Amino acid sequence: MSTPSPDSLLGPADIRELAAVLGVRPTKQRGQNFVIDANTVRKIVRTAEVKPEDVVVEVGPGLGSLTLALLETADRVTAVEIDDVLASALPATIAARMPERADRFALVHSDAMEVTDLPGPAPTALVANLPYNVAVPVLLHMLDTFPSIERTLVMVQAEVADRLAATPGSKVYGVPSVKANWYADVKRAGSIGRNVFWPAPNVDSGLVALTRRTEPVKTTASKREVFAVVDAAFAQRRKTLRAALAGWAGSAAAAETALVAAGVSPQARGESLTVEEFARIAEHAPNKEPGQQ
Repeated sequence: MSTPSPDSLLGPADIRELAAVLGVRPTKQRGQNFVIDANTVRKIVRTAEVKPEDVVVEVGPGLGSLTLALLETADRVTAVEIDDVLASALPATIAARMPERADRFALVHSDAMEVTDLPGPAPTALVANLPYNVAVPVLLHMLDTFPSIERTLVMVQAEVADRLAATPGSKVYGVPSVKANWYADVKRAGSIGRNVFWPAPNVDSGLVALTRRTEPVKTTASKREVFAVVDAAFAQRRKTLRAALAGWAGSAAAAETALVAAGVSPQARGESLTVEEFARIAEHAPNKEPGQQ
């Protein structure tokens, strides 16, 4: 594999020049903050443990800062971009700055939430600087849609990173924490300063690493059934599960019966439960027939 030249990555001047040529102004609507520091994107690739044999999918490549860094190491990179102008420009940027790797790059011009298949080999890793406003749903959609993704590293708003990596009992443990843990082991993997972005956001960013579970959560309940319990439990997170799950179960008494059967205290709150415990509750849903999957 040929080695890209040291200046193949994008620096601050390159980013601003590209944006000016394209008439691109980062929009808050799409949560666009472009990374302008080559050291940062290389750090992300290292932290993601991208290997030469990896097929990486990137969501929201923007002007291509992280894309180029990924192409330095990965076997292939597929980028999913919703913005018309950015999507049309990215292949040319790759061809100009890393021509020897251009045939290893593919672009999918689409909303990541609507992507159900990708060109080429199945992705083994997801690495992305996710727009803050859609980070969690995009992450969960990609993990659900592409079970071949073994490792994920996403850069998100620090607050979102904390929520994703939170463990039971934490004040910020909630729906994102449980749902992410359904698919993977999740941990904080570092912080990113504001000055490596253009424009600089008014919030800090964090890295979150997710490693796909080698074995799925053992349960007879479906993901949809488990997530329904999770959503209900945190919709009224200050209430006990007996009260919070009353709507889900049909009544507080029915919720208590399901909780007791699952071995969970009716007086507990959602923030204290593991994903496995939520799955056990789902298995004892009042309207769930014995043996129903």
